[in-house]
Amino acid sequence: MKKVLAIILMVLFFAGINIFLYVKITRRLANNFSGASQLKMVDVGRYLPFEEGSDLARTGSTLKFSADDDLPVLDGAAALVPVYASVIDNCYPEGCVKYEGGKFSDDNYYGENFAADSAMRYQNTVRGFNAVVDGSVDLFFTAHPSAEQMKQAEEKGVELEIIPIGKEAFVFFVNKENPVDDLSVDEIRKIYRGQVTNWKEVGGEDHMIDPLTRIKGSGSQTMMDKFMEDDMIRSRPPLAIFGKAIGYSFRYYLVGMVKAEGAKMISVNGIYPDVENIKNGTYPLAAEFYVVRRKDNDNPNVERLTEWLTSSEGQSMIEASGYVGLGEKVS
Repeated sequence: MKKVLAIILMVLFFAGINIFLYVKITRRLANNFSGASQLKMVDVGRYLPFEEGSDLARTGSTLKFSADDDLPVLDGAAALVPVYASVIDNCYPEGCVKYEGGKFSDDNYYGENFAADSAMRYQNTVRGFNAVVDGSVDLFFTAHPSAEQMKQAEEKGVELEIIPIGKEAFVFFVNKENPVDDLSVDEIRKIYRGQVTNWKEVGGEDHMIDPLTRIKGSGSQTMMDKFMEDDMIRSRPPLAIFGKAIGYSFRYYLVGMVKAEGAKMISVNGIYPDVENIKNGTYPLAAEFYVVRRKDNDNPNVERLTEWLTSSEGQSMIEASGYVGLGEKVS
């Protein structure tokens, strides 16, 4: 009987520990990180030019390159894959997108599967920017490069042109169950400077705030550095994993590409980041995105394509891709 009682007590003891851990830790972390908060790469397979069923803006174009033309090689940030892939689908000849081994691979994590002579590449922000600097890519689609990236180009003696082609919203998001729907610019900055650490300080529940950060040199992190005036935490506080997360990204990447159903974008200064508020300029964190090229690039088709992107046809394609046009008079 003593042995049985001892076993029962041990079972109850460990069951009590598990219940305690669930209530104090596991339940608090449940759904803390939406899919958008995790390290995710774009499913490039959804945006392959000339493939039936690709999620591309097939709006048509009067600019048509042929297989005999010196085709500009395009690359871009993850968030802008739908734009430059649509450019190729509308303006380039079939057969110009090539893969190692002859077919696209689902393991194409950083664009390794694109052949060296492919008109489309996918190396993401850091690698893609380096590629346009070294001349292996002609046009790079991106948020504004960071000061550090511009300095690296200058140190290599490379002058760059940065041409705006559209607009997007830089957004902050939380779990959809988080009752906080709006934060001011000042509140966000205080969170990311470690001055506000509990959601109750900004009208939410009594939970620690887990401020997620992004990879240095990425488009999102470059935008965040600018927003934070280069004054922000560089890593999450160790105990923040027991709290509720807040993250940042670009609007269409979050809602159109990742399709993070567990996350919700929040308003900033009372303005929600929808297309209308980006267009009318009321959302405070709207930003232009760009194509970057070397000034010494003498391929005439690079200039032709850049001009097309800011034309009415190019702007229509950008808007059909899910982004926002420049809203200015275009040719």
